[in-house]
Amino acid sequence: MATIEELARLIGAEIIGDPTLEIRTLAPLDKAQKGDITFLANRRYAKAAEASAASAIISTAPLNRTDITYLICPNPYLAFAQVLTHLYVQTPEAKGISAHAVVADSANLGADVTIAAGAVIGERVSIGSGTIVYPNVVIYADVKIGSDCILHAGALVREGSILGERVILQPGAVIGSDGFGFAPDGGEYYKIPQVGHVILEDDVEIGANTCVDRATMGQTVIARGCKLDNLIQIGHNVRVGAHTVMAAQVGISGSSKIGNHCTFGGQSATAGHITTGDNLTVGARGALSGNTKGNQVVSGVPAFAHREWLKASMSFQQLPRMRRELTEMRRKLDQLEQLLGKD
Repeated sequence: MATIEELARLIGAEIIGDPTLEIRTLAPLDKAQKGDITFLANRRYAKAAEASAASAIISTAPLNRTDITYLICPNPYLAFAQVLTHLYVQTPEAKGISAHAVVADSANLGADVTIAAGAVIGERVSIGSGTIVYPNVVIYADVKIGSDCILHAGALVREGSILGERVILQPGAVIGSDGFGFAPDGGEYYKIPQVGHVILEDDVEIGANTCVDRATMGQTVIARGCKLDNLIQIGHNVRVGAHTVMAAQVGISGSSKIGNHCTFGGQSATAGHITTGDNLTVGARGALSGNTKGNQVVSGVPAFAHREWLKASMSFQQLPRMRRELTEMRRKLDQLEQLLGKD
């Protein structure tokens, strides 16, 4: 539990109401009960907020009721995340190295590291203090992992990869798998050795079953603060700029350079060897076929300005009717030409 005063200090909010009110939990608008706090991040849900049974609400401005305590702040959604963390998330206690883990003698483990049963730590691996390695994680030789990282069950980090501070790998994530490189040899393909590595900078999170390929030569880089969802493919020699976010099933082809603060919707993709600017948003299933400027929203295949794509997509469903009309117009035109020819 926490008091409104404690939560206000946490999120930097102004209190309107009772600062001593004790909060039991955080709940959605329609599920909150007495003793709960809720939040209003979108004014479209103001009616639901007016009817909520919560004792307190986080919002940008007071509502038309005086029986509730308010925490007023400019970003209620961020405040919601901070309060949720405060009420629910606890730092796991360090448990040391399980007797059922396999740790190479040459590995260097920092203070308060947890290595769970079934984990395998390879030769010359370095793991920073406070990092947690859950069951069945496999870390190949010469990997460097920073402090306070979390590697969830079944994650795999291949040789030479470098993980910064506070990196999170969700279950099944694969870091440093071979890039897709094959040289044609007549009717066959010769595998190109992938001798580079992967760098995940500080505060990167990699979703479940997402794969980040090692570079053919050099580095594949996921810059600081990036958040990658589940089932994403990052090709070899890609660089993803800082604080970029990607939704599920995005595919970034090899040697592409993605700018900072970009957003990729679900199932969007790029061709290889392209460069994007900063602050680019790619709509769901959008595909970048060439270099793309930043500070815009694009959609479609190939992607172009989102507003124009909306207009085009509205026309698409009219194509069958337009085709029938065009066929009929062509038939009438042929008849008219025949009549004029007779004259």
